[in-house]
Parts: sequence; C-alpha cells; structure tokens
Amino acid sequence: MQTLSLTHHNAIATVTLNRPDVRNAFNETTIAELTQVFQQLDKDDTVRAVVLAANGPAFCAGADLNWMKKMADYTHAENLADAGQLAAMLAAIYRCSKPVLAKVQGDCYAGGMGLVAACDIVVCVDSANFCLSEVRLGLIPATISPYVIKAMGESAARRYFITAERFSAAEAQRCGLVHELVSAEALDSKVAELTKALVSNSPHAVRQAKRLVQEVAGREITAELIAATVEGIAQIRASEEGREGVRSFLEKRKPSWLN
Repeated sequence: MQTLSLTHHNAIATVTLNRPDVRNAFNETTIAELTQVFQQLDKDDTVRAVVLAANGPAFCAGADLNWMKKMADYTHAENLADAGQLAAMLAAIYRCSKPVLAKVQGDCYAGGMGLVAACDIVVCVDSANFCLSEVRLGLIPATISPYVIKAMGESAARRYFITAERFSAAEAQRCGLVHELVSAEALDSKVAELTKALVSNSPHAVRQAKRLVQEVAGREITAELIAATVEGIAQIRASEEGREGVRSFLEKRKPSWLN
C-alpha cells in the first residue's frame, strides 16, 4: 500500500494513515486503499478489533490539495463517481463487522471527521482540534454528513457545518463525537485498555451488538421493531457462542473464545 500501513497483533489489526508530510490528507489512492483494507478485515476471522490510527502530528486534514485541484475541473459525472468512491470508503468502515476504534493523536478536519465518525469508538488526545471547513471553500460536507450527524447530533452539526469554526477535543467529546479524552502520554494505554475489552468478549456477540445499534438507532418503537429484538435475543441465545457463554458463566470458567 502507498498511503497506509497495516499491522496485526493479538487479534487486533491496526490501520495507520501514513502520509504525515501532508497531514494525512487523503486522495483517491487513500480512499481506494482504505476501502480495500476494511473490506478485507471484515472477512478476516483472525481479526477481532480494528484500530484506525495515523502517523505524524495530525490525524487527517481532509482532502489532499492536489486531489482537490483535479476535482476543480471535473464534470458532474466525474464528481458523482469520485464522491461515490468516498462514500464507499466510509461505508466500508461503518459496516465493518469488527469493532473499529479511532485513535486520534492530532487535528482532524473536514473529511477526516467523516473517518472518525464512521468508527465505533473514538479515543482522542486533549490537544486535538476539529473543523468542518467545507463551506469556507464553497462546498458542503455532504458525503460525510450521515456519519457526522449520527455521531455528534443534529444541533451541533447544524452549527459547525455552517460556521466552519475550529473546535476543541473537549467540545467534540461534549457533542458525542469523541468517547474518551486523554493526554498524549495516556493515548496508547487507553487504546490498549479498550481493545483488550473488545477481544475479551464473544466475537459473534460483538458483531451482532454492533449491528443491533445500527439497526435500532433512530427507529420508532413499533410492534415490528419489538418483534425483531425478540427474534434477535432468541437467535443469539441459541447460537454456539451464546450457549457457551452462559455455560461458562454458570460453571465459573473462561469461555472458549478466551482459551
């Protein structure tokens, strides 16, 4: 890969944005590589959790300037195709069956916020800044909006979409975009703590729990939804890991996925 690095350790895959010289701004190559990597990790049974990290002082500055120069002359059809690739990348992260944790070690702007918002858990250094800067350039954060609005809420998104203000990591946490705020020195240990928790749980249950949130969030509580949740618990109770988990608890031993 030209723009990323990928490592595996103890069932945890770490995908690292590796263009520190341009503050990890992404271009068409980064988008294609992230899409491919997350689709592969989704199918890799040896992987139980994924960390999305970055090298250098910034997590991601959004779109690469050279890529933006090319886009300036795109036709409508070319813009549709290009935006479709970005959408596919974000969907690959969001739909990955493995839990994805964003390790944000520095500033995160524009499209970079889409990457973070598509993840399940976000751990961030307290010195990072965030910005949805698109309107300064006469653009809108359209493709990332489904994920950013889900993560930080409509009210905060309405403000930061239209002001393009920079805001702090503390504000990002207040809005719900960031889950854990830590010092730079504590970033690695917090990520290790959370990934250890993730890989200690039933792999099948974690996948189904992630899907459950995505399917239930924002829906009206109807008879149809209630029936779906009843079916969900019935299926997981009867599953191999569901039975093993309950048996191991009652027998006061470790479940098989920890052996």
